Parts: sequence; C-alpha cells; structure tokens
Amino acid sequence: MISKLSARGSILVALLAVAAVGVSGCAGLKKHKTDLSYVERPVDILYATGADKLDHHQWGEAVDYFREVERQHPYSDWARRAILMTAYAHYEDGDYNEAIGDADRFISLYPGNSSAGYAYYLKAVCYFEQIIDVGRDQAATDQALIALREITRRFPHSQYASDARLKIDMVNDQLAGKEMTIGRFYQQNGDPVAAMGRFKDVIDRYQTTSHTPEALYRLVALDLSLGLARDAQRNAAVLGANFPGDRWYSDAYRLMVSKGLKPSEPPKTGRSLPEKLHIG
Repeated sequence: MISKLSARGSILVALLAVAAVGVSGCAGLKKHKTDLSYVERPVDILYATGADKLDHHQWGEAVDYFREVERQHPYSDWARRAILMTAYAHYEDGDYNEAIGDADRFISLYPGNSSAGYAYYLKAVCYFEQIIDVGRDQAATDQALIALREITRRFPHSQYASDARLKIDMVNDQLAGKEMTIGRFYQQNGDPVAAMGRFKDVIDRYQTTSHTPEALYRLVALDLSLGLARDAQRNAAVLGANFPGDRWYSDAYRLMVSKGLKPSEPPKTGRSLPEKLHIG
C-alpha cells in the first residue's frame, strides 16, 4: 500500500493556505455540544469553534459546526470556506466518500474560485490513499490516476500539480505491478499468449516504471519457449539497450546463451530510454 504520510502533510498545508480566516477568538471559546439545536450563532463563532475542533482532532464535531456555518449563512465567504474544512475533516476521519462528495460540491458551486485547485487535489488524494495491494481490484487506482491527471491539466503550474506528477508515477507503477501479477499467473499456468499480452501492455503503457525490465525479460523467456528466436533476440536487445546494468538483462543474456543465441546489437538510440520501446 502506498504511504499516506506525505499526502496528509501536503493536504494540511494546502488547507491552511486556502481556508485561513480570522479565528483569533478560537482559544477563548467554551466547549460546545455537537447538538446545535438550530440556535442562531454569529458566523465567526461557529467557524472558529469548528476550527478548534479540527485542532483537537474532533473530526465529527468539526463537521457539525462547519455544516452549521453553511446552514445559517449560505452563499457567504464563510460557507464557501466551511465546505473545504468539512471535506478536510471527513478526509482526516477516513471517510473518503464524504470527503470526495464535499470536494465535488465545492467544485460544482465555485469552479472558478482560487481554492478549486485544493478541492481537486483533496479528491485525488482520497482516491490515492485507497490504493490497495496489487493482488486485488484496482478501481481506486484507476480513479486516482484520472483525478491526478485532471490536476496537472487544470493547474499545471501549481503546487498541487507538482505533487500530482509524483503520485502519477506511483500509481502507474501500481498498475504495472497489477499487470505483471496477472502475466506471471498466466505464465506459470501454461498460457504463454495471455502472459505475453500482459507483459507487452506493461511495456507499451508503463514503460517508465520499475517493472519494465522484468516484463522484457519475461517476453524473452516466453519467446524462447515458443521457438520465436528472432523475437527473443530483439526483445533482449531492447532490454540491453535500455537497462544494460539491470539483473533482468543479465538473466536474459544467460538464458539466450543457454539456447545458443545472443541478443541482437542494441539500437543506437543515443539515450538510455527511447520515448517508445518497440516490442515484437
């Protein structure tokens, strides 16, 4: 599972930047019960109390106060900020679906607001933190990738885009790992054609991930098992050209030699990784 620590730090810093308002009265507030009973209260007191609940990690109570800000003072700047604070409280409470819903509501109501980038980012991180091990369904992984790409498209020069690009690399590695797991299963259970399809998919779609050298090696092994010597030579050459010091290339080379073959001469690309690997 991908670590949540760095994402949580980024989320909190961003929240402080986009949702900060004057809450200097917060320290002197009395403790309130979460049953607000529809009693009208000054908006700054409601908001400050919600912020105080956040500071004390009382996520559910914070949500109650920020929602009351929206109920009593709709369409105000306070209400707009309260939506983001509610989203953050749900996120910290591990209620990702509610946090995503809050973020979507903010985006729908205030698409041109300067804080919309934060809403998109929080939504993406909620998906990102739900990514699970490669042995299970990757629905959250796909959703995370879509959401992260949306950030880089809409806010390419923002702090959110910089972090999103790093997370995209991690998500792609996760998706490639899933394809490798399935490919290995097919290979071990005597279905070389299906296995080759998965390994080629890794090379075509995720060639910059850590799984590419192994995918190329397994293509070499499968080619040899099917008597496709020329394809094996070509794939081994691509592996050697792009990952000459990798253990998977060493294994591929030994495998080729054991069959009385050698890889073709590596293509003269002039760089360590071509923009597109061409696999037979």
